[in-house]
Amino acid sequence: MSDTTPAVADTPVGRDGTRVSITERPAKAGGAGLASLALLVVLVILALCAWGFVSQAIADDNGTAGPNSGICMFVCFVVFLVTILLGVSSFTIVQPGHTKVLTFFGTYVGTVRRTGFNLVPPLTRKQRVSVRVHNFETNEAKVNDYNGNPITISAIIVWQVADTATASFAVENYEKFIRSQAESALRHVATQHPYDSDIDGRVSLRGGTDDVSSELAHEVAERAAVASLEIVEARISSLSYAPEIAQAMLQRQQASAIVDARETIVDGAVSMVRSALDQLEAEGIVDLDPERRAAMVSNLLVVLCSDNHTQPVVNTGGLYS
Repeated sequence: MSDTTPAVADTPVGRDGTRVSITERPAKAGGAGLASLALLVVLVILALCAWGFVSQAIADDNGTAGPNSGICMFVCFVVFLVTILLGVSSFTIVQPGHTKVLTFFGTYVGTVRRTGFNLVPPLTRKQRVSVRVHNFETNEAKVNDYNGNPITISAIIVWQVADTATASFAVENYEKFIRSQAESALRHVATQHPYDSDIDGRVSLRGGTDDVSSELAHEVAERAAVASLEIVEARISSLSYAPEIAQAMLQRQQASAIVDARETIVDGAVSMVRSALDQLEAEGIVDLDPERRAAMVSNLLVVLCSDNHTQPVVNTGGLYS
């Protein structure tokens, strides 16, 4: 019995050939001039069919209709229906920022990107796909950061369709697909970084927002590549501790801020005391022995580092009395 463990494959788990592999190609379509000419031809044919109906109807009323009048009316009716069917299905209007993906009885025949009035192959199904830049905000996700602290985080994803054919056929619904993949990527990225301080070479979510956003954009792009969706930008829009620990973390941050402020105050006080003693000795104002020097240092530090206003005390005696 072998003790070796099979390596994890880099390819997705599943059967070979299950993915839809269709790339965009331009459809055979005419521009506005050719479409207008075809529309004119359709209108002329419909007008002739209508004239034939009216003529046969008048002939029937006057009793002058020939023996083949019924066949003529049937032919006019068939031509009328075929012209409407082919004519209506052969024209499409593409708005700016949109495309039309054409399929003919289940077969992809191309994508129309030319805006305006277009003439396309008849009997094709036309699916409108927007190539405009879209954006959405993910749902606020509750995850644990790199340190295990529960946080809530959300992001804004800016994206657009790069390949209309792949986006239409490779996934069931590319808009729902990009939303679910963005939320999954956001959760994964959030777990790889601490919330407020860099640890183990990992930038914090709060301090390294640009780096985290860039990492999030690349991860979403990798997940959305199967649908040929392009990620323009990804930005963290909301970031906070989970409500159950928010108060405790706020107290920790306040304590850290107080410690930092105290260190600054003490450093400044020590510098001021050193400067004062050096000036007193340099100018010979007072001769301090080590004990009096220590007492002065203590008094000055108390005055400079105290939170409250100090009360002056007049000492009428000597230091040793």
